[in-house]
Parts: sequence; structure tokens; C-alpha cells
Amino acid sequence: MKNLRQLTFGLTLLFALTPTLAQAQTTSISIESWRNDDLKIWRDVIIPAFEKRYPKIKVTFSPTAPTEYNAVVEAKLKGGTAGDIIACRPFDASLNLFKAGYLTSVNDLSGLKNFSTVAKAAWSTDDGKTTFCVPTAAVIHGFLYNKDIFDQLGLKEPKTEKEFLAVLDTIKSKGSVSPLVMGTKDQWEAATMGYQNIGPVLWAGEKGRLGLISGSAQYNKGGFLQAFEALAKWAPYLPSGYQALAYPDSQNIFGQGRGAVYPAGSWDIATFRNMNPKLKLGAFPPYTFTSGQKCVIDDHPDIGFGMNAKTKNKTAVRTFLNWMAGAEFARIYANALPGFYPLTKSSYKVNDPIAQEFLGWRKTCEASFRSSYQLLSRNANPNNENDLWNASAQVLNKTLTPKEAADFVQKNLASWYAPQKGK
Repeated sequence: MKNLRQLTFGLTLLFALTPTLAQAQTTSISIESWRNDDLKIWRDVIIPAFEKRYPKIKVTFSPTAPTEYNAVVEAKLKGGTAGDIIACRPFDASLNLFKAGYLTSVNDLSGLKNFSTVAKAAWSTDDGKTTFCVPTAAVIHGFLYNKDIFDQLGLKEPKTEKEFLAVLDTIKSKGSVSPLVMGTKDQWEAATMGYQNIGPVLWAGEKGRLGLISGSAQYNKGGFLQAFEALAKWAPYLPSGYQALAYPDSQNIFGQGRGAVYPAGSWDIATFRNMNPKLKLGAFPPYTFTSGQKCVIDDHPDIGFGMNAKTKNKTAVRTFLNWMAGAEFARIYANALPGFYPLTKSSYKVNDPIAQEFLGWRKTCEASFRSSYQLLSRNANPNNENDLWNASAQVLNKTLTPKEAADFVQKNLASWYAPQKGK
């Protein structure tokens, strides 16, 4: 009887300890993010794929509303309650977290070799020596068009500015749809899908963008001025009353088939797929202006992921971040979110044909990103990004000439940014 009681006690103790032993073999980590619209994709697609490969690491995705994210995650980091992995906005917001000691360097991650210098720039220190978040995804700028309208009018995808304007002239002469769909009420589209879309070709991409940072290039000279001049040529082809059109209004016009060409960001692809599944989309990259000119796309960094410096699960976090830097994650993410493109050098294919078309431009065009995002928009007022919104909209509204717009942007930048002072 005594032996039986001892055996029963031993088995009871073993069963009681079993969950603890299992837990000791499993590490749980959590991810902070502002992409609350991605919750289902992370929960049902991305995390299960990771956990299948690494079953001893359990991952939770905990998003916050985009408008609240910066303040919420900073408060959590200060209070020591933030998740193990932090979604990183590009440039200054995340750089400030790194400078405050909340994010740690990821230079020693083996997966970081899968990213170019341009890809890492949005999540690196100003000198480029330290990267503090793994570059994850970018959006690409270009043009979408209604294939039915092009087919009806016998139009081909334009490759040069001359061809682009000729296409718009043909559509305008028919008078049934808007040749070029964009409004200026919200201002940002005029800069983001207008000036920053066609501009990199004119200012030679990274050469021009870095020239602004160093002070060797100015907004009112060379390619940056020429981009305002090229943008002004769009005005005659915009919808009637375009000055009052907000971003959703433009989406509705094009999505309903009432416009032919739409200056786009790749994030618009999913919107139009959902809005009108019958809409036959085509796409072409930013056009060139002179013979022999190189194609340059705005391949703009959108999101990265970094390590909470105070996490107690560094090994598990490093495993997850390295996995995010590889081809499996790239393939999954690119197809779960068409129009958001992993920044890794690893090759992957996107199932959506138009999203794949945008992605293919990385092989045929050079890449840069929006000129105002690195260093130049750190000043609150005047702010370079906001000035470009204002100036680009006014050029299209014909309330500023291209030269006046360029001088306005340059004067404001030179008023506070040391390398541009006196220029």
C-alpha cells in the first residue's frame, strides 16, 4: 500500500510538472505594429508558416490603430511593457527610438546581407553604419491604366513623355472619359503620385536625392525644377473640377471606369481589385524624357521590424527577424498583401499580374525613394514634405508657376537645413 501511494504521488507530481516542462521548451514572443488591417493575414498565414518551421517559438501579433501607434508604442517602451518585436516606420520616427535606446542594432543578423544600401537607408543611422530594423516592405510608384479604353482607342503603353502626352491627347479628343485621374484637394497625391513619381528620372534617382542632402543639388535647379515643369503639363488632362477632388474621389472615378490613366502607388492595386473586379488593369513605369535616359522608379520604404532592446527573448527574436529577411517570408508577404513588396534581394513571384508587373520594374529600372524623407523633413515648420505637397498642388492648380513652386520649396529648405543655406 505504501509503495502504491508513493507511485501515485510520483505520477501526480510528474503530470503536474509536465506543462511547466513543455512551457520551458517554448518561447513566446509578440509583435507591435500599426498595420491593424493585416491582423488576419499575420494570424492565419504568416505566423503559422513561421511556427511550422520553428515550432518552439510561438508568436503573437498585437497591432495598434495607425494614428495611435507612435505614441502608444513609445509609451510601452518607456514603461517596459512593449512587445519583443517592434514594427518600424521609415526614417526619423524609428531613428528616434534607436537613439533613445529602445531599439538595438541588427548589424550582426546574417539575413541583413539580403538588403541593399538603399533598402536599409530608411532604418539606418545618418552615417549608414548602423541598421536598427530589418527592412521589410516597400511600395512602388508608376501608372495604372484601363485596358479596355486603351484597346478601344488602339493605344499602346507610353515609354516617353512625348508618347504619354500623345496618349492623353487622343483620349481627351474622344471626350468620354478623363484622360488622367487625380485631384489636388488633399495635396499629397500631387506630390506623391505626381512629382515624386516622374521626378526621379529627371534628377537621376539617388544621385539627385543625395545631392539635396549634401547641398550639391537644389529644388529650383536641374532635374528638380524640370520635374515641376513636367508636372505642370498634366493639368489639361485632369478631370473637370479636379481642384475639389479628394483621394477617394479619384479612386472612385478610375475604379468605376470613368478615367483612362491613374498615377498610382502599388498600394492602389488591391483597392481597385476590391472596388471593381471587372476592371481590366494595365500598368507602365514612369516615362523617360530624352533619348538614352535611364528608367528610375520610386521604390519607397514603408515598414521594417526591429528588436526591443529590453526583450528577454533575444534568440527567438533574432530567429524571427532572420526568417523575415529570407525568401519564404518574401513570397508569403508579397502575395498576402499585393502591392507591398519585400525589400530583400531574394527572388519571389507575386501571383497578382499587375502587382508582379510593378515588381518587375526593379529588374529594368534603377531605384530611389521620395526625395524629402531622409533628413530633409526633420524640421516641423517649414517642413519639406508638406512644402512639396503644397507646391505640387499649386502647380497643377496653376496658382504657382513651376519656377515659383521650386523657389518656394528651396527657400524654405534653405532656411533651416545647413547644407542648403545660401543656395
